[in-house]
Amino acid sequence: MLAAPLATKLKGAQTWQPSVYLGIEPDGTVKIVAHRSEMGTGCRTGLPMIVADELEADWARVQVVQALGDVKYGSQNTDGSCSVRDFYEPLRTAGATARTMLENAAAAKWGVPAEECHGQNHFVVHAKSKRKLGYGELVGMTSTATAPQQDAVRLKTPDQFRYIGKDMPIVDLKPIVTGQATFGIDASMPGMVYAAIERPPVMGAVLKTCDDAEAKQVKGVEQVVMLDLAKPPYGFKPLGGAAVIANNSWTALQGRKKLKIEWALGENAAFDSGAYKKAMLDTASKPGRVAREMGNVDTEFAKDGKGVKIMEASYYTPMLAHAAMEPLAAVAEFKDGKVVTWTCTQNPQAVQETVARAVGIKKEDVVCHVTLLGGGFGRKSKPDYVAEAALLSKQVGKPVKIVWSREDDVHFDYFHSPAALYLKAAVDAKGHPTAWLQRSVFPPIAMQGNPNEEYGGFQLSMGWTDIPYPIPNLRVENGPAKAHVRIGWLRSVSNIYHAFGVQGFTDELAAAAGRDRVEYLLELIGQPRTIDFSKEGMKQGGPNNPKFQFETARLRNVVEIAAQESGWAKKKPAPGRALGIAAHRSFLTYVAAVVEVEVHGSEIRIPRVDIAVDAGRVINPDRVKSQFEGAAVFGTSIALMGEITAADGKIQQSNFDGYPVARMNQAPFETHVHIVSSDAAPAGVGEPGVPPIAPAICNAIFVATGKRIRELPIKGQLS
Repeated sequence: MLAAPLATKLKGAQTWQPSVYLGIEPDGTVKIVAHRSEMGTGCRTGLPMIVADELEADWARVQVVQALGDVKYGSQNTDGSCSVRDFYEPLRTAGATARTMLENAAAAKWGVPAEECHGQNHFVVHAKSKRKLGYGELVGMTSTATAPQQDAVRLKTPDQFRYIGKDMPIVDLKPIVTGQATFGIDASMPGMVYAAIERPPVMGAVLKTCDDAEAKQVKGVEQVVMLDLAKPPYGFKPLGGAAVIANNSWTALQGRKKLKIEWALGENAAFDSGAYKKAMLDTASKPGRVAREMGNVDTEFAKDGKGVKIMEASYYTPMLAHAAMEPLAAVAEFKDGKVVTWTCTQNPQAVQETVARAVGIKKEDVVCHVTLLGGGFGRKSKPDYVAEAALLSKQVGKPVKIVWSREDDVHFDYFHSPAALYLKAAVDAKGHPTAWLQRSVFPPIAMQGNPNEEYGGFQLSMGWTDIPYPIPNLRVENGPAKAHVRIGWLRSVSNIYHAFGVQGFTDELAAAAGRDRVEYLLELIGQPRTIDFSKEGMKQGGPNNPKFQFETARLRNVVEIAAQESGWAKKKPAPGRALGIAAHRSFLTYVAAVVEVEVHGSEIRIPRVDIAVDAGRVINPDRVKSQFEGAAVFGTSIALMGEITAADGKIQQSNFDGYPVARMNQAPFETHVHIVSSDAAPAGVGEPGVPPIAPAICNAIFVATGKRIRELPIKGQLS
């Protein structure tokens, strides 16, 4: 297997291209297009594996080609844990169709029935006559052939898979570990200059004055260029500001420090995250917009002291930043009414649309080359930074390289929403809930298109309206919250706070009932069933994918596996040491996590994490395992220390000193990932490991110390 240079084209002069996703050269080289972005998930390997398997290609003779941004590939948005889920069948069909055409060509040459010819490891074989032809030898015979009818294409049965379900090293392994791989921060263009932009410190701030005299005196600074300030709705628009253009990035940053700018900060200067937190918690304590309802919770709550007991709790999670290892970077050239850019993006088609709108050209006139990404987590699907480079290139007449500093990255993020949650239950004498009310309040992602939007919309289906507990009296609500910073999706999105609230409250009910946490959780999930939310009170924000029904048997199964593999029944809690469990379905994948914690004063150690995963059919188990190992670290960072705050409308953190992530001694010492073997359709992998980690940690802390954690981060709450 070879990873082609990122500029390699799919089609040469003699290439046979039976699909937009693959081509075969006369020498037998198979080129397979990776149309999604590689940021550590392994999709640049996993997606080609699907094509190669159905094609019956020899993996050693496959070359992976990175796609440009182009609608012909379908969606290229590497977000939402959907690359394999959305393209498993199309890519299988592409590979199988090409194999069928090769088999037909060989059959015609030999004068035998096509059904007697079979693709096998880069050859078409006719077993009866013991003849075979290499794929490269057949290219000339297939170049004018028409694709077969769909019903004539034979897809493999799972027992015939050559690569699907097998561990496979990523195609970029060698160039990455030897420093030869090209990331966005590495990309360059001849004659390029560098830019550093002083952006508005508060969302909606207006530039009053800019004195650039001292900046222009810095050796290597060429000029200072003004970019128009973004106006709502903000979408993916570049924020604008004053850009220092220089002959290297360090000089551009030094010149930026010399700018003397006065801003009119506007109404969002009043934003204070502490006051905002109190306001959201207050909103969560009041009736909200009903998203799902069954029975009558109020009638049941009125029985307090008459056979039922009322329990209630509020939870809070703060704003978070993406803080990927590689900050945002792009190089772009505007020339002759067209733009060429190289960038670390999760969505090259969004780059085309955003850049075209910014510079006033057609999106077809924007060529977006996709590099490797040093992490993304959702931030790099929002291409404001690419539009900055294109706009500046248009003004200065040269290619322009933008590299955001870590401070830029933290200050001007599309932040993960803070959230306040209120949960209330009526429980019977056995501690089982007879009524359940939950209310969620957070500034929504929809503010990107409508700055006045205050309700959650589609985000409610992320672990909130789809609560699987069969409780006869259930009400799910959503309260309003106005955004004062740009809000965006971050790895697992609203599932983070919704899982924290639901799984934390579940643990509280189990504790109050004196029940084993695993047994109680299984009891709440109930007997195996397929949930039809349309018949269970869904009003808005519900899941609607008939191919992926919510099957509680699969959720129960991962709970049981995580408990068994962690030694739940054998590891009895001791002072300062305990296990905690949480389970959650997100991105159509079922996950349960058991976390072991040791608490020493204010210090927390995590000796072991066990994660059970049912993601349907798995393409590359090694990459799935790595994603959930990474999710354990990501979730630990959120739980222990992740917090972005604001005062006077400005973000207070700027780098990893103020916004730390888990270090080696803070991350889980061991993470064991248990993948459920399944023939179900492939589901998400990159994100669903995150949501159960924080509640499992906090639930374990309660058992170990008696301290109930209802707010994140944990730091400062233990002594």
